[in-house]
Amino acid sequence: MEFDWLEVAFDLRKVPPKEIEETFEDPFSLRLLPEIPSADGEARYFNLGRTTNNRALFSVFWTDGKRYRVILARDMTAEEATFYDRKNSEYVL
Repeated sequence: MEFDWLEVAFDLRKVPPKEIEETFEDPFSLRLLPEIPSADGEARYFNLGRTTNNRALFSVFWTDGKRYRVILARDMTAEEATFYDRKNSEYVL
């Protein structure tokens, strides 16, 4: 998986690219397609995952199948972390 980090609209010092990439490699990450399409018609997806240091991150991204472009990345909210944990516990059973 190849990431495009050019002209990113968020602060990469707060959420380093390495950590974002780790969440995409998280075997328990959740990738979701939102119900509401974006204004520009481009398909955007959500990724919820954890880094190797257990930092929970939420990302919005698009992909063409080869490259990934992260539009936004931040720490998960408490509700998102609960959703992530609940979904993963459903699959473990």
